[in-house]
Amino acid sequence: VNRSQSAPFVITEIDAATGAILARNPYNNEFAERVAFVATSADARTWTCDRQEFIGRNGTLARPAAMLRTNLSGANGAGLDPCAALQTDIEIQPGETSEIIFLLGEEDSLENARMSVSHFRQKRIVEEGFSSVKEFWDEILGAMQVKTPDESLDIMMNRWLVYQTLACRVWARSAFYQSSGAFGFRDQLQDAMTLVYTRPDLARAQILRHAARQFKEGDVQHWWHEPSNAGTRTRISDNLIWLVYVTCFYVEKTADASIFDEVVSFLDGPVLAEGEMETYLRPVVSGESATVFEHCVRVVEKSLPIGTHGLPLIGAGDWSDGLNRVGIAGKGESVWLGWFLAKALDDFSEVCDQRNEAERAEKYRSHAKLLIRNLEKNAWDGYWYLRAFFDDGTPLGSKQNDECQIDSIAQSWSVISGKGKKERSERAMRSVDERLIKPDEKLVLLLTPPFDKTALEPGYIKGYPPGIRENGGQYTHAAAWTIMAFALLGDGDKAHEIFSLLNPINHTRTSKDIAAYKTEPYVLAADVYSNPQHVGQGGWTWYTGAAGWMYRAALENILGFTKAGDILSIDPCVPRDWKEFEIAYRYKSTMYSIRVENPNGVSGGAASIEIDGRMLEANRIDLVDDKITHAVRVVLGASAFKQNLEQVRQAREV
Repeated sequence: VNRSQSAPFVITEIDAATGAILARNPYNNEFAERVAFVATSADARTWTCDRQEFIGRNGTLARPAAMLRTNLSGANGAGLDPCAALQTDIEIQPGETSEIIFLLGEEDSLENARMSVSHFRQKRIVEEGFSSVKEFWDEILGAMQVKTPDESLDIMMNRWLVYQTLACRVWARSAFYQSSGAFGFRDQLQDAMTLVYTRPDLARAQILRHAARQFKEGDVQHWWHEPSNAGTRTRISDNLIWLVYVTCFYVEKTADASIFDEVVSFLDGPVLAEGEMETYLRPVVSGESATVFEHCVRVVEKSLPIGTHGLPLIGAGDWSDGLNRVGIAGKGESVWLGWFLAKALDDFSEVCDQRNEAERAEKYRSHAKLLIRNLEKNAWDGYWYLRAFFDDGTPLGSKQNDECQIDSIAQSWSVISGKGKKERSERAMRSVDERLIKPDEKLVLLLTPPFDKTALEPGYIKGYPPGIRENGGQYTHAAAWTIMAFALLGDGDKAHEIFSLLNPINHTRTSKDIAAYKTEPYVLAADVYSNPQHVGQGGWTWYTGAAGWMYRAALENILGFTKAGDILSIDPCVPRDWKEFEIAYRYKSTMYSIRVENPNGVSGGAASIEIDGRMLEANRIDLVDDKITHAVRVVLGASAFKQNLEQVRQAREV
């Protein structure tokens, strides 16, 4: 975990059977039996497990002492500053080549470590392994390919965003800025939504994994580590609702309603005491289990309490963990959570209808309507929606505040939820454009002005310097929601503009850009700073839920790819100067080659759709797995689809 703490407990040895360096940490309770190994296929080799020997006295990694020696001492055992260094000599003739294999890995036992080393020291096995890995990623990343007038969008959409989501967020759960390996309840659930088009099985498995981290009282672990499942139990208010939201999304996209009938256990652990905001614990699996549907019911019932303004309680923070003191006394309310919960309630009400739970469906719909009425009555600030109310009723995200006068997510979710009054949501998003979008600096801020000297105490968000991370910098996760909101409002130019501002490729086009941005051009950064000393600098790359949301924003909201079960609709909201774009979608074993034409320079509205030369009467493509390629042609027009259909037919006949 930490070199200075772990070093005294790491024991290294040279394995006589394979020539590999082996390492163990028997004091690490969860991984005491694990064996890490470093090995090579080369026969002549020397070793050291002593970092001091490798670097040398007063040496550096740029010029280590080991590079000036013809052999290493073979030092190993306990009590060293441990490392793994292998050295081998190779003699080659002019024009000759020699290939060497180096292995780095871990196994659950010494026997399995030896087997892995012996197996993968063979060149044929290694080549087969690399080939298998490439085929695996091509299968996933090649399932959806787009070609648009924006090449930088294509690069991110065709491989990088899905790769970042699956490899880093879902599997590794670790990166340069965060090396925890923990699961976050809201985090990987959101990531799973990205996978419904290419690997729905992984999305399904993720939902079931998270359902099993719910306490029988309805709340959930905020984060946890496997295999011990130790983690935190908190009063953060949005975590549990993502189980409902994501499961409903999964069922809508896949038509796999059977997930609601899967039986999953609950957790058992000490309930938070009055005034206790969180606790670290290792819960046990409860003897009680229930269907995923019942898990979702407990989520909803736990989320129904409201405050004096009729809005959901913010608890120890909602989506923004940094607002952990807004509701420290248990009375603070969240405006953003009101939109989010209302959307989740409506989605789940439809599930209740389908399961003949009419009374429950009506109860949840009524509560959603109550939330919407209270949002419009108490949360509208004249030009945008508030962000929250403190325990004492003081508003946050208001023009009357000296800092954090406007926050983006309360505005974007008034649109994404489909619940805000249209004229107000449009006005709110204009305020986002005017106050939070900074084209010259390539920034989309979360809030402004940042917390600094205000007397208000919202939580640890105020501990960040102004313009850093959530405190008035760009929080890319939230910025992706602004793309969705503008697209849903029909502004394809603005939606694409924001995508371009967030696209890391556009932050690294020149040497000057690179010097300012300082992070990778091929993965999203969770943060981009607006602080005057660090304007445009990225931070917290790789490990961000923004990757999944950016993918969905482009695919679903800009390109208009809308799938419900085995029914596909194409309803884009693109820049008006895009003349055409293409989507190649592999549905099981069948390819759908979709070409969208925009001869009239509009943002959206399908004037006609045809498949394999046959005109369709509605914006509905029935997906079939017949193992052949189908050609889909969509022509955008200014008017609604059905109104234009007859005119298009007549024009084609003429």
